[in-house]
Amino acid sequence: QLQLVESGGGLVQPGGSLKLSCAATGGILDYYTIGWFRQAPGKEREGVTCISKTGGLTKYGDSVKGRFFISRDNAKNMVYLIMNTLEPEDTAVYYCAAVDTFGACSISPGLYRDWGQGTQVLVSS
Repeated sequence: QLQLVESGGGLVQPGGSLKLSCAATGGILDYYTIGWFRQAPGKEREGVTCISKTGGLTKYGDSVKGRFFISRDNAKNMVYLIMNTLEPEDTAVYYCAAVDTFGACSISPGLYRDWGQGTQVLVSS
């Protein structure tokens, strides 16, 4: 089972940017598809983006397309989420998650097995 730790969250003004990091331990990151998800108060967990094991395939939720970008560095066991042009609606706890049972990627939370504890992102002026 992969252990995941998110970092990089915080308070940012609307229109600003943040870079989230997801550090993986307890396994070889190359074997895992990684997703980023978010959950705002009172809302269901939402798929943000995912990246396949080799990084060759990515997928984004409609609300973040063109603003958010996912990348991975398997040699460092790290996955990153760059978030640009942030909006108040992006306020949420952001989680990274991993699964090793399929080779493509999906932003469906139910498909992922290993989850981090999350990092809070607050977009406010």
